[in-house]
Amino acid sequence: MTHFFLHCLRALLAGCALGWTLTAAPATWPYPQSASKKGLQVQMVDDALELGVRHAALNFNFGQLLAPGAGPEEPGIEFHGTMHRFHRAYLEAMDHQIKTLSDHGVVVSIILLNYEPADPVLRRILLHPGYDPKCPNHLSAFNAVTPEGREWLEASMRFLAERWSRPDQAHGRVANWIVSNEVNSHWFWSNMGHVSLDTFVADHLQTVRLIHSAVRTASKNARVFLSLEHHWNIHYPGGDETQTFAARPFLEAFARGARQGGDFDWNIAFHPYPENLGHPQTWNDKSALPDFRTTPRITFKNIDQLIRFLDQPALQFKGQRRHVILSEQGFHTPGGPDGETIQAAAYCYAWKKIERLDGIDSFILHRHVDHAQEGGLALGLWTHQPGTIATPGRHKRIYDVFRAADGPKADEAFRFALPVIGIQSWDEIAKPK
Repeated sequence: MTHFFLHCLRALLAGCALGWTLTAAPATWPYPQSASKKGLQVQMVDDALELGVRHAALNFNFGQLLAPGAGPEEPGIEFHGTMHRFHRAYLEAMDHQIKTLSDHGVVVSIILLNYEPADPVLRRILLHPGYDPKCPNHLSAFNAVTPEGREWLEASMRFLAERWSRPDQAHGRVANWIVSNEVNSHWFWSNMGHVSLDTFVADHLQTVRLIHSAVRTASKNARVFLSLEHHWNIHYPGGDETQTFAARPFLEAFARGARQGGDFDWNIAFHPYPENLGHPQTWNDKSALPDFRTTPRITFKNIDQLIRFLDQPALQFKGQRRHVILSEQGFHTPGGPDGETIQAAAYCYAWKKIERLDGIDSFILHRHVDHAQEGGLALGLWTHQPGTIATPGRHKRIYDVFRAADGPKADEAFRFALPVIGIQSWDEIAKPK
């Protein structure tokens, strides 16, 4: 571990020494304000707009972006005296989604992901030196360690942040940048091998700081987020303590490290799934306790405890609570005749929790369409067609509930859920206890 720490430190110092030269002042557009917290991880843009989403999350894969060795037909950025080029087709496909959404007033969040590429050059650039190819989802931590990897990451983020922060919104606007996915269970979603919590936090901190700095060269008000799953004072039992970490000590270590290096405006993208992803009745969660110091998990049942935790001065930035978005969480459709009703009721419960909870900026549902390769879960607003992975089939009951959530017919649309949950009034669950 000592050698690895030294390697990280040398890379960090080298990046600080090199720096970059700003070619223009960062855009000063204000952070977009939204009429509600309703959001979706979008698969079909037109349908999302029909549903009235106010927030959208889109996945972004660096392996599809980078085009090392490409000619001038591909867009690029000159950085440290070297031209770094990117695949036009991938960028323009993302442009279409981002611009369509942001032009309609939707707050767009990009989830920055680093899937293991097949190309050996991209593997050398993108994969973290500690990446273990035996990891289940083939997602690597970002390579901010080697000089080549760090340079490509900086150049890429400067290019993307400028593209999606332009005052004229020629390519659309991105307000939120989420760095990796569920990093407290890094073995599955941001892999850098078997490491201690302190080693992972030190590495991830330099990546988040780098991305924050790159984003702020282009936009004064765009935000950068850490992604965490719901295991709060316990680690995910599907991995050992070198593979998964409890979210609370992870955040505390990250905050300490950030302060020691000069604090900056990092924020939280949290995923308060039910304690058992196969059981959407999150109101029955036994491991969601009303105290952030002891609760094993933070789910929708005790989501107010995340806000109470972040209200501590040691977690704040310049005396203010950090921003929180719920960037991925959903509800499985159980088998049986009542399955769709239970799924829809779970959304109603979660929405009523979040709607009036101060400190949560958005509730972005996962997912738009059921996915055949999601461990047997059926989380979508739509079914998928038999024999396909995620081709939309038909609306489920949750579709109409979701559409009504922030509108004048919400009370009528949500009424069916009260007896399913076992309550008589939403006031019984909406206020934190």
